[in-house]
Amino acid sequence: MPYRWNSKTHLALWPHRSLPASGFVAFIGVTAALLAFPLLTQLGTPALWMLLPFLLAAIAAIWFALMKSSRDREMLEELTLRADIMTLTQRKGRSAPQTWEGNPYWARPVIYPTGGPVPNYLTLKGSGREVEMGRFLTEDERLALKTELERVLNTRT
Repeated sequence: MPYRWNSKTHLALWPHRSLPASGFVAFIGVTAALLAFPLLTQLGTPALWMLLPFLLAAIAAIWFALMKSSRDREMLEELTLRADIMTLTQRKGRSAPQTWEGNPYWARPVIYPTGGPVPNYLTLKGSGREVEMGRFLTEDERLALKTELERVLNTRT
């Protein structure tokens, strides 16, 4: 699962990353080779120079799309529990982190099976506010996380 309890007091959540940096390089290289393979028949002809810009544009478009997807996945949510306060910090890319603080005694995880932006929408409710958690997790992962959060918060009270 794309979250981990580093201890009983610290939870880190992150989105799935299915393409690591080495996979990105390999994918671009193999794609470029496969797109260039049909051009071998055109070596030495003017048609090569007419087709080459389209090949380069296709590779550039794939590279741009993969880089944008990678930047969109640069998220991290951290939940820190202490005796009298819990802190949820959400970081997305290079933007400033957003922080929520509440009393762990009163805070509760809430699941909205329908009506939220995603199915089984998970929020953390407390201190007069409700903040979302793990929007990037799957439905089942959000349900499992809610159960774990309830267990951890109930054992602390």
